Amino acid sequence: MSHKKEMALHIAMYPWLALGHFTSFLRIAINLAQHGHKISFFMPTKTSLQFTSHNLYPDLITFIPITLPPVDGLPSGCETTNDTPPEAWSCLMTAMDLTKDDIDLHFARLKPDFVFYDFAHWLPEIARKHKVKTVYYLVSYIVSIAYTCTPARKTPRGKLLTVEDLMCPPPGFPTPAIVQHPHEALIVAGACSLVWGGITLQERLTVCIEECDAIGVKTCRKLEGKYCEFVERSFGKPVLLAGPAIPRLSSDELESCIDSWLKGFDDKSVVYCALGSEFVLDKEQFQELVLGLELTGRPFLAALKPPIGFTTIESALPEGLEEKIKGKGIITSNWVQQKQILDHTSVGCFMTHCGSNSVSEALLSECQLVLMPQVVEQFIHARLLSMDLKVGIEVEKTSNGIYTRDAIHNAISIVMDTDIGNEVRNNHLKWKEIMQKEGLEDYYVSTFIQDLKHLIE
Repeated sequence: MSHKKEMALHIAMYPWLALGHFTSFLRIAINLAQHGHKISFFMPTKTSLQFTSHNLYPDLITFIPITLPPVDGLPSGCETTNDTPPEAWSCLMTAMDLTKDDIDLHFARLKPDFVFYDFAHWLPEIARKHKVKTVYYLVSYIVSIAYTCTPARKTPRGKLLTVEDLMCPPPGFPTPAIVQHPHEALIVAGACSLVWGGITLQERLTVCIEECDAIGVKTCRKLEGKYCEFVERSFGKPVLLAGPAIPRLSSDELESCIDSWLKGFDDKSVVYCALGSEFVLDKEQFQELVLGLELTGRPFLAALKPPIGFTTIESALPEGLEEKIKGKGIITSNWVQQKQILDHTSVGCFMTHCGSNSVSEALLSECQLVLMPQVVEQFIHARLLSMDLKVGIEVEKTSNGIYTRDAIHNAISIVMDTDIGNEVRNNHLKWKEIMQKEGLEDYYVSTFIQDLKHLIE
């Protein structure tokens, strides 16, 4: 597509320092650059080098390196949640907050029209000083914000959401049947109360949304229109839809050793399991998961981190399992090419943690979906997929939130071998067709750009 000269926008971006957030922001940056708009993308120094090869429009997307200041408790050289121990993420947030003056100087020099951000609650104040419009850009699906939405819950400013609050949707929520289970609400309430950079995470995100000029989200109206409208009414902010953020086709071929292993099995027979690049299970849940995969009798490929307290996958496996699954199961802690694996003819089932990037890839695959959410927004993403869109089956949990081997076996069996699985498959194919409709993404990106222009006119 040719670059359009007319009223090109200049957009600064500063996402939370996590690879999944950088990836989501870069997707919308590429879509905007494809239409001729300029992007100044703030990113820590070493991390910006990692993303250079992913920049499809280097003439329009500029990575601006940011040096994180030293913070007590933050190991030297850490720049993202991927290279920072979880117990030091609060220190990472403090380091990001301490870049405020640098960002102020960059704004004075660059004079962007917009800044897209998510966790930096201080950005709107700087932006107003430089007459820059602000977009709170969501890397999750908007249903998760709609569910926790504090204005709709009429939660007084400064009062933390409780477990009881979070077990029920807010008044007027479009799908009242969607709820969080007690153990999930406990996890989310705990996350809300985390103090990062001297402010609770709930208050930080509330300020981020309340102080922005608009909310941006990578979704489309057919998928989440009712939740977009609910958030728009609740916060009194325009919600701008950037489209379904279809993962870009990669020219990279699947690693030959994985490809040849998968080719040894029948079409649609292999179960692929992945819980994200950062999440770590405890030993009990890790062992229940791998035993559940083995119990199905199906070939499987699991991309998992070694569980808490272990440095290797092999040392954490139940006794005798490694020998038992030889030739039929692979459990690896290495990074894998998820998109290529999901597209492989031998892969028929995707067990996912329901992270937003994985959900996008899952909806565009032909794999049956088994849902195993682990943290915060993933619980509501899983309900969206299983209860609203009806494109997957959730693994049932015990009352204390454990996924047992039998429940894992049962969920996989349901989607692969039953009439319910056929219904799920048909629904999934319907949504895949909707999201892949020719011209859909370009329509949304064009509309998104027009909405941005209206904000500055």
